[in-house]
Amino acid sequence: METPTHRHLLFYKPYGVLTQFTDESGTGRPTLKDHIPVPSVFAAGRLDADSEGLLLLTSDGALQHRLTDPRFEHPRTYWAQVEGTPTEAALAELRQGVVIQGRKTRPARVRMLDAEPALPPRDPPIRFRRLIPTAWIELILTEGRNRQVRRMTAAAGLPTLRLVRVGIGSLTIDGLAPGEWRDLTDGELKSLNSAGQGSGDGRKKAPAQPPAAQRPEERSAVRRGPVAPGRFRRGQ
Repeated sequence: METPTHRHLLFYKPYGVLTQFTDESGTGRPTLKDHIPVPSVFAAGRLDADSEGLLLLTSDGALQHRLTDPRFEHPRTYWAQVEGTPTEAALAELRQGVVIQGRKTRPARVRMLDAEPALPPRDPPIRFRRLIPTAWIELILTEGRNRQVRRMTAAAGLPTLRLVRVGIGSLTIDGLAPGEWRDLTDGELKSLNSAGQGSGDGRKKAPAQPPAAQRPEERSAVRRGPVAPGRFRRGQ
């Protein structure tokens, strides 16, 4: 019997797009189907409609399970624009874990970004308030609870205004624009599969920071779905 050939995709989810292929509410919100014309792939993990960034889709159910089961502690890297100026005490609180929904979060790697990251503009944009400062922080988590980053920063007195996932394990958003997707390279898939083996004992550590961008020749072709380049749609 031949081994089935699976597809594994990286997608830069724009703001407002649901992490599913149908809008079960029937309100006509944009979904993955509006961007990805590939059958039989499913998201490995979720990203809220009001969040942006890297999403991995696969037709391999075993890989999807390893990436979503919290026992395997796959690190996910987020950049969050927060309201206020983070103090070292607030950052330390986030690193140690905060109580959300009655349970304490796992320890996380958290640091201030030196400058605002070079990200595409969001539509609609973040509401600017002249008298209230904002800052960008990076969080590397090994669990994926419901709206976890937003709940964590709120608990530390730093409400999240914009949230972008920039890394999943060794995979990064480099080279993709909102609405674009591409297949994983053989090397990326091998690295992803290796990271998923034997890491369910709780001892696997998150990397200190996302890996550097790949050389262009190491990436597979970037594709854009039916949404026209540069177009963003308003979310919920």
